[in-house]
Amino acid sequence: MYQTFPPRSPRESLPTMYDLPSEDPEELGLPDEFHLLQPELLRQTFRPPTYAADNIFTASDLNLYYDLRHPQWYKRPDWFAVLGVSRLYDERDLRLSYVVWQEGVCPFVAIELLSPGTEKEDLGQTLREISQPPNKWAVYEQILRIPYYFVFNRYTDELQAFGLVRESYQPLSAIKMGFWLEKAQLGLGLWQGSYQGINRQWLRWYDHDGQWILTPTEQETQVATQERQRAEQERQRAEQETQRAEQERQRANQEAQRADQAIAEVQKLKEKMRSLGLSVE
Repeated sequence: MYQTFPPRSPRESLPTMYDLPSEDPEELGLPDEFHLLQPELLRQTFRPPTYAADNIFTASDLNLYYDLRHPQWYKRPDWFAVLGVSRLYDERDLRLSYVVWQEGVCPFVAIELLSPGTEKEDLGQTLREISQPPNKWAVYEQILRIPYYFVFNRYTDELQAFGLVRESYQPLSAIKMGFWLEKAQLGLGLWQGSYQGINRQWLRWYDHDGQWILTPTEQETQVATQERQRAEQERQRAEQETQRAEQERQRANQEAQRADQAIAEVQKLKEKMRSLGLSVE
């Protein structure tokens, strides 16, 4: 029989999965909603112009196996991308994991979203025994040698960027909108806007012209807006043509009236001349 609880005050602070223990002590719990939405926005806007869509693989919260000597060791990046590898495993199946020694291509960029339970691991501040797996920082930097590593703290909206320089990660400085990744011909920056009905700062990719890459939904909205604008322009042009035609008709009527008046004046003049006994041709 399930235990029921009295309703809580809406002002009461509710515990998170980081405050309450899991049934599995090794597992903090499934990703929270931000960890679902942010990677999806990254996936939808990661479109390197020099790579075909089916030659790019992106994933979030997917097991990344990195050491053939320890085949059960893995990391689970919040988001990562690989360039120059088929989107599908063996070009036909969705992947259940990413195994580096099978794929032959390491990730190009990895992104971690800081949370209370993973901050030290993500920033390489945890220590380990010799027999234990290395932390994420060590794996990304020393084993996989991922060229770019980003760490985003959604609580402070702080984005830390690191680039692989020789043997170690070095902090990168933001330029204008964010950080430019030359090989991908894309930049990563903080965008203030509404995604899935949530207005906040989001990680988002931008192009060489400094334009934020649109999601499929935004593209559809943009196309629909452009179609409406074109239809409105066509309507306005049709109205202008109608107005011009009406103006031409009115001018033609006025010319016809003036011609009729001129003819009538001539006729009057001729009649007067006849009444005076003058010859009229």
